[in-house]
Amino acid sequence: MEASDSYLIRPHHQHKFKPAIVKECIREIVRERLSGVQYDPDQVPELSRSLADCIKDKVKNAGFDRYKLVVQVVIGEQRGQGVKMSSRCFWDADTDNYAEDIFMNESLFCLAAVFGSYYY
Repeated sequence: MEASDSYLIRPHHQHKFKPAIVKECIREIVRERLSGVQYDPDQVPELSRSLADCIKDKVKNAGFDRYKLVVQVVIGEQRGQGVKMSSRCFWDADTDNYAEDIFMNESLFCLAAVFGSYYY
């Protein structure tokens, strides 16, 4: 990063948060780690924490400089019922964004989301 970049209030286009790229990062990790996994309530806290860390590391390495990343992972038992969920954030619509993906198998569901907030 050059000295003049330290005062940027908007990211360069190539460093802007791109939901499609982030969604692919989420999808790849979640499918790799959860395919064939059976729901176990005793393992869910550690599994969701480890998934969130893995997703955060992969997204950081995708080159979104100067973004604060918040990763949320929810894992629940698949019982054929619907689940409703919502989140709220304050953000700058020009620079901040999010990506999410849903994974389901016969035993569990997983909703993973990444919120990217640009800081200057």
